[in-house]
Amino acid sequence: MLRVELTTQLLRVRSLIALACLAAVPVAAGFATASHAGHRNGTQGGLFGASTYSALNHTMASLAFIAPLLLPIAVALPATAIASADRDWGTLRYLYVAPVTRSRLLAGKLAAVAVTTLAATACVLVAGLLSGLALFGWHRFHVIGAPTLTTGAALGRVLAAGGYTFLCMLSIAAIAFALGVLLPRGTEALGAAIAFVVVAGILNGQSALHAVTVVLPVHYWQNWTHLFDPAGAAHLGAGTAAQIATIVLATGLAVLVLSRRDPAA
Repeated sequence: MLRVELTTQLLRVRSLIALACLAAVPVAAGFATASHAGHRNGTQGGLFGASTYSALNHTMASLAFIAPLLLPIAVALPATAIASADRDWGTLRYLYVAPVTRSRLLAGKLAAVAVTTLAATACVLVAGLLSGLALFGWHRFHVIGAPTLTTGAALGRVLAAGGYTFLCMLSIAAIAFALGVLLPRGTEALGAAIAFVVVAGILNGQSALHAVTVVLPVHYWQNWTHLFDPAGAAHLGAGTAAQIATIVLATGLAVLVLSRRDPAA
């Protein structure tokens, strides 16, 4: 089932276009800032100000730019399709007639969601790294207002940032998958997932609504950026717990729906 899902969804033209768009952003940003190579990027601070110092700097700045909105949309696109495509195409009933159990079907679909989410996250990191190498070279990771990081320390933090972002994207993928199971059409599920990301992002920017936003997974998505603060500390525990709780709840809802009713109906 995993191979079938990946073949039918990840290799679809729209999925490939989405991955290409993700990869194009770091490349375009690199060319736009190439004139500042080896120097601070204008008057900006943080990851964006240091993006032109090295390939790893550019990679992390690209991730910080793409992760809040573009990456979740690219992740939700295949997740909703994996959940709803068989029903939309009218092939789900035939799968139930064939010797394919619901548990096997669900396991294959969830594994495919995880693989496509990993592919989207890796696409951003690889594109940022390759374009950064070509335009800015391999140098120590520069932190504005603090000593540069050694290669080992920088790679450790980059891997931590990438893994944390992957977990965050799994949470929105799980939500999109659950919506794909619940709603009649995949397009409706995708629209609802994108609306959730946009609305949650807007709410997260309102300090008066802090008591509400702390329960949303989006609230914690950018916590990894503190790994590269001058203090060099980040508290990822609460964010990790929030993402895992979201994944468990959304996946549990999808399992409950598939076990209680025929989603082909």
